Amino acid sequence: MPRRARRRLRVLAVTLFTALLGALLPVAGAHAAARTVQGGRLDWGVKASFQSYITGPIAQGSYSLTGGAATVGASQFRFHSARGSYDGSTGAFSSSFSGGVHFVGHKKSDGTYELDMTISNPTVRIAGGSGTLYVDVVSKAKGTGAVTSSRQVPFASLSLGGINMKGDGNAVALNNLPATLTSQGAQSFAGYYTAGTALDPVSLSADVAPQQAEPSATATKKAESKEKKAEKAKEDTSGKVRDGAVDWGVRRTFREYVTGDIAQGKWTLGDGAQDGGALFRFPEGSGTYDKKKQSLKAAFDGSVRFTGEHGLDLKLAHVSVTVADGKGTLRADTTSDGKTAEDAALVTFKTGRLKAEGGLVKVSEAPAVLTAAGAKAFGGMYKKGTAMDPVSLAVALDADASLPALPDLGSSASPTPTAKAKASRAAEPAAAGTDAGLSGGAVAGIVAAVVVVLAAAAGLLIRRRRAARR
Repeated sequence: MPRRARRRLRVLAVTLFTALLGALLPVAGAHAAARTVQGGRLDWGVKASFQSYITGPIAQGSYSLTGGAATVGASQFRFHSARGSYDGSTGAFSSSFSGGVHFVGHKKSDGTYELDMTISNPTVRIAGGSGTLYVDVVSKAKGTGAVTSSRQVPFASLSLGGINMKGDGNAVALNNLPATLTSQGAQSFAGYYTAGTALDPVSLSADVAPQQAEPSATATKKAESKEKKAEKAKEDTSGKVRDGAVDWGVRRTFREYVTGDIAQGKWTLGDGAQDGGALFRFPEGSGTYDKKKQSLKAAFDGSVRFTGEHGLDLKLAHVSVTVADGKGTLRADTTSDGKTAEDAALVTFKTGRLKAEGGLVKVSEAPAVLTAAGAKAFGGMYKKGTAMDPVSLAVALDADASLPALPDLGSSASPTPTAKAKASRAAEPAAAGTDAGLSGGAVAGIVAAVVVVLAAAAGLLIRRRRAARR
């Protein structure tokens, strides 16, 4: 075969092979792309015996929640707002969660605590069939009292027990994964436990976003327009409240009592109220704000009703907030024992000076105390002056202002958690789906087509060479 003919044949072969790769590689690459984790929660009690020790007669301590964390059931903490990624083709999963828990015990004469530890912002990473729980830890060493602060310590090893993490669904759910303290975790645990100690199991549920197409030109223009409007949002000095929300958890120990072994109850949300795990959001605020007078008056939608054994039945509705002279009051219509008290002042809180920024007036986690009317609404369970959950509120004075996000518990979270979940080793990253790439038959067909074309090309060149010799 002449050199020129052989060169043409090689060029044709390379061209066809490149076309084959072009048909295969983009599809395979799209299948392997990781997808965004957008919302969810992680439930973990750290270690039940440690909790009992903290609150028991020896340590005589307590724990408090930070960053929107909540309690669920009798002994678990709920961390919220999952953010991360999930690759269904490999099973790789990585997600961080928000919130923390602060443990203290063994109070000293100077008011400080010998035992003082905060665990927050847990992250779960799974790859290659193994998992690790990372946490931020601030702890006081046992004996020396030296305080250390560490970020994302590999705190516990998670046993997957052969769970297949591959899939193409829209959620990842892992229940009661056994957790074992690592050497780094033992060091961060202030020396109270050794490496290899069994911790409480970890459960999580995370929503996974579908594959996103490239944004259209129209969507891009709308987004740019919205950004420009937000930049030009005026900091109104006074005027009408266009939107708003008040966030209040009532009282953490009350919620625990409602869902605990004594009341064995639940809470039910109505009229647009939302559950943020550690708090309830009452939305659709309307009212007025006056910067000069430093006053605010706003009413909100939503209701929450607590029911359970031993006559527990308390409903809060038509929540409103007034602020004057740096002091706020949260009111609501209360119904208990069949009796309704309208616009009862439940708690008071300090607000400081009100200021509009970015079209919003905000009060964040203001400590609240129970009023006399509030004590009556709770049937004498708590006395006047009892510390209740802090109050947060935000009202929008500008139509383009965005309210603070509510802690994201994901689509599978329940507003009425059970005290004890049934043990389950199931993973639901979704049932293993069919390969999104080309099937084996399709690939074979393409290869066969290439071979046929190459053979035809070779035959054509041979015939041309023979014709030239005649």
